[in-house]
Amino acid sequence: MAYSTELADRVRERLSVENNMEIEEKKMFSGLSFLVNGKMCINISHENLMCRYDPELEDEVSEKKGFLPMIMKGKQLKGYCYIEPSGFQKPDDFEYWIRICLDYNPVAKASKK
Repeated sequence: MAYSTELADRVRERLSVENNMEIEEKKMFSGLSFLVNGKMCINISHENLMCRYDPELEDEVSEKKGFLPMIMKGKQLKGYCYIEPSGFQKPDDFEYWIRICLDYNPVAKASKK
């Protein structure tokens, strides 16, 4: 299993209460990605969340429990991170990560098609 189906269900359930959002699920990054209005928003990677958020929040989010920087080609990608399960077990913590991803989505750039 490349991603936690239980965590995917949890994210799916949470996103289902949002209004005026087109939500699509796509297998990518060896996991499951939730695209909101055509843009990657949050992913499930093994047991972790992979979050896309405003890079201006980097200092704040890096202090959160369970935070792991996202490293690609030897460099940290600002505005992306992994969150280990310890960082989103509590409902308020889970909501924090979902919220910062959804808040950033309207201004996030869409991938080239």
